[in-house]
Amino acid sequence: MVNNKPAMAYAKPHTMTGSSVSNTVPEETGAECMNKMNPSVASISKGNYPEVKTSGIEMRGAGAATKGRMSRGPMA
Repeated sequence: MVNNKPAMAYAKPHTMTGSSVSNTVPEETGAECMNKMNPSVASISKGNYPEVKTSGIEMRGAGAATKGRMSRGPMA
């Protein structure tokens, strides 16, 4: 006997913790979704990058750092 039933026949959709899953469709338009995303094609980017982080502690011994000298923070 072969069990070729759809998955719904065996178990309801659920998360890994066992809670139920909602199947609602987002109410936003495609343009609103694109404003939150940062799509890029080749060298062209939408450019909605987050603000540069200015909080944290300046790291010692960075020398010729190219990616910044601020550590995660806020600390201290």
